Amino acid sequence: GFDVMDRKLLEAVIHRFNGGPVGLDNVAAAIGEERDTIEDVIEPYLIQQGYLQRTPRGRIATLAAYRHLGVTPPKTANDLFDT
Repeated sequence: GFDVMDRKLLEAVIHRFNGGPVGLDNVAAAIGEERDTIEDVIEPYLIQQGYLQRTPRGRIATLAAYRHLGVTPPKTANDLFDT
């Protein structure tokens, strides 16, 4: 389920990196977690649940992530989520 590290990662992507895109090394440094742990343990759940997307430019928080955390997405973010 959604735990403290999941929330910490999403909050970092949204608040410290404006929703992304942000590279794995920057996420790891921001939340004090190992790259491998993020990539192998935390990210798969967040991606599966639709809160995070991996793109060639980095990780991006989805609209679902903003809603889950009760944060208003930036107006420019709408362009990122067109599929």
